Amino acid sequence: MKYNHLFDQIACFKNLLNASKKAMRSKKHNVEAIRFYFHLETELLELEKELLNETYAPQAYYHFQIFEPKKRDICAAPVRDCIVHHGICNIVEPLMDKSFIKDSYACRKNKGVYAAVFRAQNFSRKFKYVMKCDIKKYFETMNHDVLKQMILNKFTDSRLNRLLFKIIDHPFPNSLKGKGVPIGNLTSQLFANFYLSRMDHYLKDYLGIKGYVRYMDDFLIYSNQKDSMKKWLFLLQTMVSNQLKLELKKELQHWFPVHQGIPFLGFRIFPGTIRLQRKTIVRFRKNIRKKEKLFIEGKITQNQLSA
Repeated sequence: MKYNHLFDQIACFKNLLNASKKAMRSKKHNVEAIRFYFHLETELLELEKELLNETYAPQAYYHFQIFEPKKRDICAAPVRDCIVHHGICNIVEPLMDKSFIKDSYACRKNKGVYAAVFRAQNFSRKFKYVMKCDIKKYFETMNHDVLKQMILNKFTDSRLNRLLFKIIDHPFPNSLKGKGVPIGNLTSQLFANFYLSRMDHYLKDYLGIKGYVRYMDDFLIYSNQKDSMKKWLFLLQTMVSNQLKLELKKELQHWFPVHQGIPFLGFRIFPGTIRLQRKTIVRFRKNIRKKEKLFIEGKITQNQLSA
């Protein structure tokens, strides 16, 4: 199904006000956010004007790195851009979500990590074998042309599409021309889920796979036949390469019995039990010690310590 006449809903003051409340939730102590909030009505009216006139332009990202569970480059958008992202998602996300399969669990209402883990365990009780897959450098290599064509196939509102393309094309540190979306953007999460929905439907509708769970670019495929796994892997590699312009991680291209335990989202999943992976426990203990040190030094409150 295609959708039109959405841009005015995104750009209107009421939606931007609602988006600002969402954007401010995690920025209560941010100086930039406090300044913006102090002049909120004026700022939102100016933002509305820029959007309607199509003179809005995203600003430079704030860039930093995190190292847990592994090194990642994070890009934080300025406050006014965060509001635009929330405004877009308020209107566009529910429409995209309608096209997602049931067993896609990342960044969706009433889904999440635990729902994905329990679903994976449920499938492990029904099937003998599982194949764990992952996309190589997914956020960094997402192809802009493929993503834009998917958007054009979904939305016929030209002003909305031009706004989405501005966000997609906006450069971020270490980005490659025509590829990638920044980790940290709300819209990046939406684009990432939408992009792989094409793969979801290929596996479920075209190949007829019954046991399948995806959390962003990590996914599991189940079967009772090893021969089916071998055939599916070949077809999946071809589809991902030719249609999505992506690559599967080679080190994860294998299948094994479910009773060995499935490493997935920080857990090891068995048909009868679910355990935390050792690296998850180590990371959790390290974070606790770090927060205790900050509390003793008076750098965080007791509420922040227990959060």
